[in-house]
Amino acid sequence: MHAGGAATGQRLIRRLAEVVAAEPAIQVLEGSRAAALLTTADRCVGTVLQDGRAVVGAATVLATGGAAALWSRTTNPPAAVGGGLQLAFAAGAALADLELVQFHPTAVAAANGADGLLVTEAIRGEGALLLDADGRRFVDELAPRDVVARAVAERTGHGGVSLDMRQVDPRLFPNVFESLDRAGIDARQTPVPVAPAAHYMMGGIATDLEARASLAGLYAVGECSCTGLHGANRLASNSLTECFVFGARAARAAAREPAPSEATLGSAIAASRAPAVPSPATRIALWEHAGLERDAEGLEALLGDPHPLARLIAQCALARTESRGAHRRRDYPETDPRFDERHITVSHDAEPEFEMWA
Repeated sequence: MHAGGAATGQRLIRRLAEVVAAEPAIQVLEGSRAAALLTTADRCVGTVLQDGRAVVGAATVLATGGAAALWSRTTNPPAAVGGGLQLAFAAGAALADLELVQFHPTAVAAANGADGLLVTEAIRGEGALLLDADGRRFVDELAPRDVVARAVAERTGHGGVSLDMRQVDPRLFPNVFESLDRAGIDARQTPVPVAPAAHYMMGGIATDLEARASLAGLYAVGECSCTGLHGANRLASNSLTECFVFGARAARAAAREPAPSEATLGSAIAASRAPAVPSPATRIALWEHAGLERDAEGLEALLGDPHPLARLIAQCALARTESRGAHRRRDYPETDPRFDERHITVSHDAEPEFEMWA
């Protein structure tokens, strides 16, 4: 199923928002922001908002999106900086696979308001070509994303790379062509300058097959979660399917959670302050030291970064002494079979450790 070319997710979200707005059993708190999870000694019993209000309940489901906007060059909206991951980690939930971050090879490279605009790889599937500064193809456009992204990055500093979309029917991808038009780029006539950008984090809040986090009463769905479904290098659009499958599972499981007692709520505490916002220096440091390629020296420099997620990403990337999927270590260029099917998990006051998930 698809809609509007590359606008399937947008269409689905728009329709779901209409359903939610019309459902009397759902209360929507627009303009509200979570500052902390509300916890007892062994479970999550709600959330505290920045204005001090508490929202309590039998289950709390985080669907806060990913963290790819932590990097200085990204396809993500500015708020996608891992706020949900920070809330969960501060409350005691385990995170997993933070070193596995996918970089999309074809994000617009322009200083006209379109920088970072995602040009879907489906356009390459329809025949668009990647060209170097001399107008020559240099990579199989349909190779895995990490392969294409590194090939593009290698040429970005040598005259740049462009995506030639002139043979693609604009009617197949109206949202992409219209976005480029608004930025003053006529992709029907001119190749589009592109470069890699941070796009999707395979890691997140570790969950089981019902979307439960390691902290009782807490669930995570979508890119803020780590179900293991995506492995080390997500396939395009699998994340949309994951949202629907695990969203439904989370809803059913959350509805079966026992309501917290008055005594339990009386002993609950707010687990943290509001999630940290990355500084420009943090975003640049992540791009330089935990970007398409990493090594121990750069990752160790990140261990002193003021942002908590930047430090955790560095810890996990240091622990995975191999190259696998989107995780590319210059100092460990080969895949190590000892790490097959093993996830790196990290929780409070503990070093990252490898786990096999059933």
